[in-house]
Amino acid sequence: MEASHEEKRNASLKRALLILSCVLLSIGTCGGPLIMRLYFIHGGKRVWLSSWLETGGWPIIFIPIALAYYHRRTTEGPSTKLFFIKLPLFIASAVIGLITGLDDYLYAYGVARLPVSTSSLIIAAQLAFTALFAFLLVKQKFTSYSTNAVVLLTIGAAVLGLNTNADRPKGESDKEYIAGFLMTVAAAALYGFVLPLVELTYKKAKQTITYALVLEIQMVMCLFATIFCTVGMLINNDFKGAKSKPKSLHRNESRPQETILIII
Repeated sequence: MEASHEEKRNASLKRALLILSCVLLSIGTCGGPLIMRLYFIHGGKRVWLSSWLETGGWPIIFIPIALAYYHRRTTEGPSTKLFFIKLPLFIASAVIGLITGLDDYLYAYGVARLPVSTSSLIIAAQLAFTALFAFLLVKQKFTSYSTNAVVLLTIGAAVLGLNTNADRPKGESDKEYIAGFLMTVAAAALYGFVLPLVELTYKKAKQTITYALVLEIQMVMCLFATIFCTVGMLINNDFKGAKSKPKSLHRNESRPQETILIII
């Protein structure tokens, strides 16, 4: 009877964590591109800074890691470990994090050049790349549903590419629009590669994959993605530009991009 009650409690906890993850993913997926595009619409020019913000909140992951540790400590005693990740898995997560940092930059560059509607539809084509790389890396089989999704999303992205004048931002040249389109496609392809690569890492890991270990892997990935973007900001002198004083504005002019970013 007690074991059955424990199983029900664990099932409820897993369901709650799944719902929370879905809610956070929905908020980030919907709100992130809108906020980023708003920054560029109001005069923002710092692509590296925008890419940095995509993973710059990685310290927040310490909160669920601490809660998971507290839960283990109350059930397993003070001998439980704070971190479970081992060196091989840490290195693999760091490499994936660097690839994610590059993907962050490609995505931010695309959002800077394309409307949210166009960039979001192109990014949706990452499902096709995910299916392809999942087949190559983890031998995942295609189904009729995944095949239909691949075909429809690929055709949709191709149609958007042919109609480059319909939703182009005002004052943007053909070269800039095409560059943004190609960067966004590259971001979708690279992220489609990252997801199966993470699953392959889970399969190859010589550790039991637990909720706490997944959080640690995500934290390492986001940390190294942020480091990658920080180096890009240093090379691009984004920190120096952010510290410079903005020019005086007329009463009816909008605030400078740095101020808008702080408000967001």
